[in-house]
Amino acid sequence: MIRRFGQVPRSDKRYKIRPGAYVILPRGRDMLVTFQEEPTPEYQLPGGGVDAGESSLVALHREAFEETGWSIAYPRRLGAFRRYTFMPEYDLWAEKVCTIYIAHPVRQICAPLEEGHSAHWLPIEAAAELLGNEGDRHFVQKLL
Repeated sequence: MIRRFGQVPRSDKRYKIRPGAYVILPRGRDMLVTFQEEPTPEYQLPGGGVDAGESSLVALHREAFEETGWSIAYPRRLGAFRRYTFMPEYDLWAEKVCTIYIAHPVRQICAPLEEGHSAHWLPIEAAAELLGNEGDRHFVQKLL
């Protein structure tokens, strides 16, 4: 059974399962996060949806690069959680199954490629409070 965070699923909605891969990128006492402006401004762990035919690790590297401009190395799975949410950018009620990894940020290759995203280094303690969803905060807090 995968732990659930956030809203209880609504009985009047049909949810589509949306697997995703997300990464904690610590360096010293800080960690690299992404800030997404739309649809709701918030700090997030870099990552996102796993596309059809794509492995979680391929998606992890792709999403981390698109959202931060950084290459990453040595990802290790920490766990997973699920959350139920409406994704306005896709007009979709989703049951997000979020797999969380920890990895090393190697180097910045470019600015974030994903529109509306910016990369930020935050103290790990601050990230544990500022991340936009409870599941992400849970996994970061476990590092403290």
